[in-house]
Amino acid sequence: MNQPQQTGSTWTRRDVVVAGLGFAVAACATTPGAAPSAERIRGTRTMGTITTADGTSIFYKDWGAGQPVVFSHGWPLTADAWDEQMVFLAEHGFRCIAHDRRSHGRSGQTWHGNEMDTYADDLAKLCESLDLKNAIHVGHSTGGGEVARYIGRHGTKRVAKAVLIGAVTPQMVKSPGNPDGLPMSVFDGIRKQTRADRSQFFLDLPTPFFGGNRPGKTVSDGVRQDFWRQGMQGGIKGILDCIKAFSETDFTKDLARFDVPTLLIHGDDDQIVPIDISARRAVKMVKGAELKVYAGADHGLCVTHADRVNADLLAFCRA
Repeated sequence: MNQPQQTGSTWTRRDVVVAGLGFAVAACATTPGAAPSAERIRGTRTMGTITTADGTSIFYKDWGAGQPVVFSHGWPLTADAWDEQMVFLAEHGFRCIAHDRRSHGRSGQTWHGNEMDTYADDLAKLCESLDLKNAIHVGHSTGGGEVARYIGRHGTKRVAKAVLIGAVTPQMVKSPGNPDGLPMSVFDGIRKQTRADRSQFFLDLPTPFFGGNRPGKTVSDGVRQDFWRQGMQGGIKGILDCIKAFSETDFTKDLARFDVPTLLIHGDDDQIVPIDISARRAVKMVKGAELKVYAGADHGLCVTHADRVNADLLAFCRA
């Protein structure tokens, strides 16, 4: 193979590598030995990690510039579940940040702390570390609960607006205080299948998750495999713990603390988080909240109805 040519000399492979490293170093430093400024990092670095109080590494993606929009993902996924929304909003003038919840994706896999209070504290640490102000928080499914508990524990001084999509709020499991919830046997079944053969379960779960078991609807191999890829990155202990967190946590008091404009989006054919036990109740608990119901939409509507979700998010963020 011919080597790249430079006038008067021939470049070797080593020359190319060394030159490339030199350009990379030069691009990252303003003066010899100087650390890049915060502004430069925000403009060029697209991912990173923060460390929580208990030493857990939390991975995040940070794209674009402008008012921050912070995304919290569902179970058992990762920040990658928000790619459609992050690219779209970043292209429309917003700074988009999404993190992998502890024990999910590329974040640290912990034995303890896989519950809503710690998830919310991790989110608070991320917002403080990046000094996010006037942020719009968007949570899907379990991530909706995370956003609710974050506001419940840390208030809204850094929060401008909130969006709950297919969220598990106010509570999923049936209990004396939540008689219309789903029986514990549903979540015991999820635990059993996750423990017995997580890999196969994460190939099967996308069918109801994305509505592929409804007449005329299918789930592509790509969507199914991407769900599996994200789910299999997590630590099994944290993935199991999170089932308890998203199903049993009562977010009623958290929703009562919302004092910012709030939008709820939910599909009325959501087979994972049925709308009647979640969004239709939650919207009554948040003063001034708006509920957009997507007729016939499934739980994975950020993928299956991405264009509509993106448009609604953009309009709400700009309002």
